[in-house]
Amino acid sequence: MDELVARLVANTGADPEAAKKAVGIILNFLQSEGPADKVAALIAQTPGADAAVAAAPEVGFGGLMGVANQLMGAGLDMGQVQSVTKELVAYAREKLGDEAVNELVGSVPGLSSFV
Repeated sequence: MDELVARLVANTGADPEAAKKAVGIILNFLQSEGPADKVAALIAQTPGADAAVAAAPEVGFGGLMGVANQLMGAGLDMGQVQSVTKELVAYAREKLGDEAVNELVGSVPGLSSFV
């Protein structure tokens, strides 16, 4: 988790605490919307991600826009929301490979156009 948060901070300009919250929010959303095995594998390969997911607010209504609102509430601006999401997907590709991440992104309506 520290590696991912440091990467998000360096590449998006996000505050470290906001970046950590963002990881939890995004992974929590993916757990509810994506293929469970792919999301579980990503969480398993990201030490500390399970705690971030547990600390994230419940997934509410609104799909991706609801998640964007949660991310902005965590301290990100709209540009950082998209940048953090893209960085998290790039990180997931490194950990899981293109095929798994393509399946994950493709399973969440609208996510492919966002990243």
